[in-house]
Amino acid sequence: MSRDNNSIITAIDIGSSNMRTVIAERLKGEQLPRIIGVGVTPSFGMRRGVIIDVDDAAKAISDSVEAAEHMAGVSVKNAVVNIGGSDIGFQSSKGVIAIGRADGEVVEDDINRVISEAQIIPLPMNREIVHVVPRKYRLDDHDNIKDPLGMKGVRLEVDALVIESSNIQVKNISKCLYQASIEAEDIVLEPLAAAKAVLTKKQKELGVALIDIGGGTTSIAVYEEGDLIHTAIIPVGAGHVTNDIAIGLRTSIEVAEKVKLEYGCALAKDVSKKDGIDLAQIDSQEEGVVSRHHVAEIIEARLEEIFMLIQDELKEIGKSGLLPSGGVIVGGGAKMPQIVDLAKDKLGLPVQIGFPSGFCGVL
Repeated sequence: MSRDNNSIITAIDIGSSNMRTVIAERLKGEQLPRIIGVGVTPSFGMRRGVIIDVDDAAKAISDSVEAAEHMAGVSVKNAVVNIGGSDIGFQSSKGVIAIGRADGEVVEDDINRVISEAQIIPLPMNREIVHVVPRKYRLDDHDNIKDPLGMKGVRLEVDALVIESSNIQVKNISKCLYQASIEAEDIVLEPLAAAKAVLTKKQKELGVALIDIGGGTTSIAVYEEGDLIHTAIIPVGAGHVTNDIAIGLRTSIEVAEKVKLEYGCALAKDVSKKDGIDLAQIDSQEEGVVSRHHVAEIIEARLEEIFMLIQDELKEIGKSGLLPSGGVIVGGGAKMPQIVDLAKDKLGLPVQIGFPSGFCGVL
């Protein structure tokens, strides 16, 4: 079956633990794109969401893309790719312009110009702008405008969130993709991509925090009245839970990861102190039986730290306990049993696991 390359959409998630590639296709007569290929491979050359070895990371990306291509039966040349890591920075900015048309009607060019004005901010030589996210517009005396297109006035202002990254990180992503024979169609901040996939319009209007617990970092994006009001990346993730288990049990990272996935629980009180884990059944080179309750205590302690750091971010913007739609957890860390109950307790908010929507197919 031949496919039109223009109908193919490819996205690559460059993560600390895994590289993921998803290939979708827009079909005539279908409203939603259909997922036709998925590739997941272990990450190499990454640390806390940042590329530290271009060759290793490029190889992992290439393997992920090839797996997705094999499933989909197509070859891809470009993709949308995420950017994350603890070196991402954020700052608020404003842009102001005079409306260009004589009749004062706001057109697309005016919106583009005012957003460009918001990008004129002082940046160190080693930083560059990744995104400019408009939060609200002001047209003359009318404030809190979502979309000024077609309205009439004289002076247009924008209040925007500017997202920046080290230019080395951006160049490393581009270099990895080049080595994997992929061209970057766009680079998207990790929590914004996750929020787009799982949050509903109603949640964003009421107030919600997207919590993406990855391998090396935890990202949050806070929305209210439909606008992004805050985002942050915390340099602690699910990989730190694995490290804690390895230290606590005096075992390898590989065994610790299997223990976490097969026997983990976010609430120690829900695990009997009599339950044991025979390490020899996980790895023949290991011996001894460890307490599953002790493992749960290790997991709970680290996850509690992550939620307390998220709580600090919410307090900083005056939204602690004040988001009616609560928290939505995504990422690999969301798979931990009882993580929702722990998050509810530590954040003082309703919490749920997020699931992507807006597509159909193999997922």
